[in-house]
Amino acid sequence: MLCEFLLVNRAALIDRCRTRVVQRLAPKPTDEELEHGIPMFIDQLIEALRLEQMPAPAAGPPQRPENAKDIGATAQRHGRELMRRGFSVEQVVRDYGDLCQEITGLALTLKQPIEVEEFRVLNRCLDDAIADAVTEFAYQHDTQVAASSSRELNERFGFLAHELRNFLHTASLAVLAMKSGTVGLSGATGAILDRSLTGMRELIERSLAEVRLTAGSPAQQRVVSLADFIGHAKSAALLEADARGCALSVAAVDPALAINVDWDMMSSALGNLLQNAFKFTHAHSEVKLSTQAAADRISISVEDHCGGLPAGDAEKMFLPFTQRSTDKSGLGLGLAICRRAVEANQGTLSVRDLPGSGCVFTINLPRHGLPGSPH
Repeated sequence: MLCEFLLVNRAALIDRCRTRVVQRLAPKPTDEELEHGIPMFIDQLIEALRLEQMPAPAAGPPQRPENAKDIGATAQRHGRELMRRGFSVEQVVRDYGDLCQEITGLALTLKQPIEVEEFRVLNRCLDDAIADAVTEFAYQHDTQVAASSSRELNERFGFLAHELRNFLHTASLAVLAMKSGTVGLSGATGAILDRSLTGMRELIERSLAEVRLTAGSPAQQRVVSLADFIGHAKSAALLEADARGCALSVAAVDPALAINVDWDMMSSALGNLLQNAFKFTHAHSEVKLSTQAAADRISISVEDHCGGLPAGDAEKMFLPFTQRSTDKSGLGLGLAICRRAVEANQGTLSVRDLPGSGCVFTINLPRHGLPGSPH
């Protein structure tokens, strides 16, 4: 009888299953998994087989074993524990499959026949346990993902709302002062209002760009003149340069060159690089915007005079919520969004340190030519 076979060979079956479990490459099972997973299930399987041997009711539909809830509870606990320890759903199923193989393998070795009805009970209990364990595993996994996503979303909304509130508060104070008639629009208060409105615009533009990238919206690419693209960026950057008291130098662009990009996405990326350059460059210094074509690639570079980067900070700058100076205005998301936007247009974004001087951010894109150009 299978029930007696399991009772007699319980320790051997647990050892055989434990041997299979510990052979997993990663992650390694815990003592809790080994002690409270398969051993408890074997005991409940023995109980299920014992109950099956009792006389069935004279009439009525077939009943689920009385200890089915116990089997389900153990399986749920097992699935929950494996999820917490970083196992995959495949390994959840494999635990119970291992037990089935070890039972049949040991029975064959010991020449212990398993009756058809007993094997049916064994399979039913295994099916119930696997279903309950996988359901609990999936529930815990989905709950964990949802909680993590909610935390990240709330954190980003919190940062965004905080920054917008600060800009709006400053702008409101400036307007209030102007209404009093004691200050003019062209004075220092007007400049504060202008900076606040510019800051809100930049935050909103970055947020819209991130929404598009996060949603996986495909880049709406078209071939555009590189000279026109740089000219557009120059117009906006001149306003930023004037507000910051810095100079902007823009190198001449070959009129025959073109890039195949999503104009809005790439304008936002280049505009953010220029805004960062003016934000971090030393007062009254120069920001340079230049382009270069080589082979089948085009480079767009923004150079500032921030004094250079701290050692080891180059790649860290592209991580979300990373800020590189004592000026903590903004969310620290700009460069991360820039890189994603550039990569969505089949390009790369890198930074090069100029020790003691500044740094150069470079967008590298596939090279194209305008229709009819000799290039």
